[in-house]
Amino acid sequence: MPTTPTESQPRILVVEDDFFVAMDLEDGLKDAGLQVLGPVPTAEEAVAIAKAEHPALVVMDIRLAGEQDGIDAALELFQVLGIRCIFCSAHADQLHRRRAEAAEPLAWVQKPYTIRAVVAAVRKALPEVRPPLA
Repeated sequence: MPTTPTESQPRILVVEDDFFVAMDLEDGLKDAGLQVLGPVPTAEEAVAIAKAEHPALVVMDIRLAGEQDGIDAALELFQVLGIRCIFCSAHADQLHRRRAEAAEPLAWVQKPYTIRAVVAAVRKALPEVRPPLA
């Protein structure tokens, strides 16, 4: 049974350019009781939303629409705002992981994945990005 998000729940920004994957992520995270920002399809939009809304963390694909990719966005989000990401991507090879190291990703969830795996990664990461609820 879906849980209703509350204001006390952390906000998760979803960055994914595939419409159907983005909708699945949004629905799955909402069903888990989390607040979802987005989804947005580009790195540029992700940075703009994050600057305005300050999400707890970002669920980030690597290949995105636009000129920048998800690693570019993750690096900027971490360096400028201190916001960390969970990468959900088919591109989890050593080259991509090395490039993303400076963003200190919280997890890598390899495509194809289940929504359950993404929710589990988010729940595991949340204590690292915000103080526990009293």
